[in-house]
Amino acid sequence: MRQLISGATVMGNLAIDVIDGAPPSPGGCASFAGVALEAANVPGRIVAMAAQHDHALFDGLQDHLGSMLRILPADRTSSFRLDYVDVDHRRMSVEAIGPVWGAAEVDAADPDTTWLHLAPLLRTDFPAATLALLAERGHRIVYDGQGLVRADRVGPLVVDRHFSPELLRHLTVLKLAEDEAVIVADGVFDASTAARLNVPEILVTFGSEGCDLYTDGSVVRIPAAWRVEGVQTTGAGDMFTACYALNRSAGIAPAQAVQQASELVAREIELRVRIGFPG
Repeated sequence: MRQLISGATVMGNLAIDVIDGAPPSPGGCASFAGVALEAANVPGRIVAMAAQHDHALFDGLQDHLGSMLRILPADRTSSFRLDYVDVDHRRMSVEAIGPVWGAAEVDAADPDTTWLHLAPLLRTDFPAATLALLAERGHRIVYDGQGLVRADRVGPLVVDRHFSPELLRHLTVLKLAEDEAVIVADGVFDASTAARLNVPEILVTFGSEGCDLYTDGSVVRIPAAWRVEGVQTTGAGDMFTACYALNRSAGIAPAQAVQQASELVAREIELRVRIGFPG
């Protein structure tokens, strides 16, 4: 087994996002997680996949992150259309389904950090067999729960709870947005739901209302750092989860890791207000 170093690697597909009819822009967790890596004092990097002919869209990201970002070639690139009704609500459609991470892709990525943040855009991005393989390599896996509920279907985004329980077996951390948690629980997400999922650490985020942290059979609500309004929050969950993974890899306790991730996101969203980010 390869000797792992303390730190966190973000793995996931890049995406082509079309937001409110604007020209295509870089999307996927890899397009937003760099903020967390730059702020961290532990080793971190991003390994992402996209089709070679789409790599030019991500040149600015590559130039900015340098060696922290490695883009692997794929036969296709994920693509989404996002239309905001207001800053908190959007309609989303799947324009193209991205590549699947299997054993060959894991070998190519060859992550060497103790913690991994897996950022699936759809349910098929990281099959259960891939999660098992990564766990066998000795990694602690942080998993974005949108990969549980988003069906791999072109057209208006379909969300449901028809995921395999095998996707949960090898996770250390499961992060769910509020709407995803309702789908996973088929109702109110509570301590009994967390116990049934049997993941050591579960984060349920509520945007500006904070985050519920489930650990050791208990739950605590951790307030958001501060409220930022009037701007869209695309990528906030990616920044939050990447920051959490990096903090945990440094030995920071779960509650403090949530607090620091919340502060990072608030600063970045506040920056969007100052620079006039669409909202």
